[in-house]
Amino acid sequence: MSRASGPRSGDAIFASVERVNAELFTLTYGAIVRQLLTDLEEVEEVNKQLDQMGYNIGIRLIDEFLAKSNVGRCVDFKETAEMIAKVGFKMFLGVTASVTNWDADGTCCSIVLEDNPLVDFVELPDTCQGLYYCNILSGVIRGALEMRAGNTPQPVHN
Repeated sequence: MSRASGPRSGDAIFASVERVNAELFTLTYGAIVRQLLTDLEEVEEVNKQLDQMGYNIGIRLIDEFLAKSNVGRCVDFKETAEMIAKVGFKMFLGVTASVTNWDADGTCCSIVLEDNPLVDFVELPDTCQGLYYCNILSGVIRGALEMRAGNTPQPVHN
């Protein structure tokens, strides 16, 4: 599909890509987090590792996103956040997200997932206080934005 034909919606892309079973994906992610907790012992170190793993994914995922979504360059951070929420999350996770809580400068926001597939079947024990279980998603966004723009604001934890 050429760029001249216009951007594709997240729904259209999600429908056309090969997928992994959602339960397998969720349980595998949970096993990764559990193993990190065992290996690293400190919750803060696990948070850092999840962010770094996500960052490494994001710097590679942006190429696939751009190739399959057929979107052009966003004009500002607000448009970029909307593109991530409406196309990116739908394309890769099959979920819809919304962008809320903008600061006065338009440089900081929250991306809220309506339904987060990573947290299905998850119950965290009291020993995991402070764990940002889905911190990998923050890292993915940070990595993708950095590859696209060269720098990114500091991540906001979920």
